[in-house]
Amino acid sequence: MTQTLHDTKESSHPPASTRWAILGVVLAADVLDLLDATITNIAAPTIAQDLGGGAALIQWLGASYALALGVLLVLGGRLGDKYGRRRLFLAGLAGFTVASVACGLAMDPGTLVVARLAQGAFGALVIPQGFGILGATWPRDQIGKAFSLFGPVMGLSAVGGPILAGFLIDADLGGLGWRPMFLINLLLGSAALFAAARLLPRDTGDRTIAVDGPGSALLAGAMSGLLAGLIDGSANGWTATPVLLLLAGLALFAAFCHRQRTAENPLIQPSLLHNRGFTSGLLVGAVFFAAVAGLLYVISLFLQQGLGRSPTGAALGLVPLSAGIVIASIACYRLIGRFGRRLVLAGLLITLAGTAWLLALVTTSGTDTGAWALVPPLLVVGLGMGTCFGSMYDVAIGDIAPSEAGSAGGSLGAVQQLSNAVGAATVTTVYFKTGGGEAHATAVSLVVVAAVALVCCPLVRLLPRKAQEQHH
Repeated sequence: MTQTLHDTKESSHPPASTRWAILGVVLAADVLDLLDATITNIAAPTIAQDLGGGAALIQWLGASYALALGVLLVLGGRLGDKYGRRRLFLAGLAGFTVASVACGLAMDPGTLVVARLAQGAFGALVIPQGFGILGATWPRDQIGKAFSLFGPVMGLSAVGGPILAGFLIDADLGGLGWRPMFLINLLLGSAALFAAARLLPRDTGDRTIAVDGPGSALLAGAMSGLLAGLIDGSANGWTATPVLLLLAGLALFAAFCHRQRTAENPLIQPSLLHNRGFTSGLLVGAVFFAAVAGLLYVISLFLQQGLGRSPTGAALGLVPLSAGIVIASIACYRLIGRFGRRLVLAGLLITLAGTAWLLALVTTSGTDTGAWALVPPLLVVGLGMGTCFGSMYDVAIGDIAPSEAGSAGGSLGAVQQLSNAVGAATVTTVYFKTGGGEAHATAVSLVVVAAVALVCCPLVRLLPRKAQEQHH
């Protein structure tokens, strides 16, 4: 009887070969997203030099993608539940591919930023569907095998993405400069789209699910106003225009918060906001991710504009940091259940130590800093960042009810992306508005990041002591 039940359970899922192929499609989509989220860290100076736009374009290139992805991430998940995950996955992947081509063909800064926004928006339709598709096609007792591949694959992508971008820029294929790093998505995205159309199971969705469109619109307007004001003010001076944009963004954010308290089906479950551990994790995570997103941009700018490295050289210079993130993230998978929030504190302190080491090096050696001298402090910074990445949000949901896990995960992912956008804009604003040369601007930016990490340390006490065993 047991064997019969087991066979019946297995028969409700696709064959093993099909399941692995579906996993490959989902991973390919996530890799495309991660590659395009990170390539502008390396390519931004080259693109700004080619198209013009100066510091404002450098800031918008990364912030625009993260902004659209963060604002629409939760909404994309709800739309998949309502209209069917397969339909949203295919539509998002097709739109992402077209938007990538638009990025590669852009002839002016405005067109490129709009195309980057479109990339992020379509990415927000694709990414939330992946786990639901895997949950529907893999048996519960085997799905851990599928999820275990995400860490290594994403880690390799995080390391390989900037290197690929640097190589394509320096190779100058067909005299196209930076454009092939976007145009390559026509090949990759089309292949993934063809495979997804053949492999992904059909699902109808649930049309009774409510979608908070007005809430998403308010959040989009709020974050757009804040970013536009911040970037315009840093690039063109603090005239009336950026101040009004910032005020408009704050007003829209207040309206968004009000809607979250009063809407029948808000983007964030109200019960989550009443959970001190979750809201504390949301706050600490938002501040920390904002700081380190800006730090990554500043280090890349220092390597290229301060030390005169090529895009490929700058990408290789960031490998120690990326390697540290991967190593620590994998290690935390086994440590989070034992150490809980103490692991978050350790990550913050390691990040602080690495940033201080980097600050001392930049302050003493400036633009004469040697390539090998940067390796140890960047590795330490990466280990600290990876420790936080691998533990902070697992601990934040340590006290929530299982029924709230989906909403909590989507909210935390969205906040992380929005923090990336705001952090990249804020820290690079400090960088570009600080005089005294590249080394001094980098040093001041590092002081800001170190101060943020230091402020976050005492707030760790507000987090739950342990992560949820079943989650991590």
